[in-house]
Amino acid sequence: MKGFGFISRDDGQPDAFVHISAVERAGMPSLNEGDRLEFEIEVDRRGKYAAVNLQPISE
Repeated sequence: MKGFGFISRDDGQPDAFVHISAVERAGMPSLNEGDRLEFEIEVDRRGKYAAVNLQPISE
């Protein structure tokens, strides 16, 4: 709804910001709480973590 959110990381590192544009580039219409993903982390010039190159994990 907001166009952005945060992804909890399994490695205990800080949550990663994710923008709807990254979700759409991955071919997904949206993300829902509990969805599992593989992704890469980019750090911006402010030191904030962003999830990019998202891929759903099929369980």
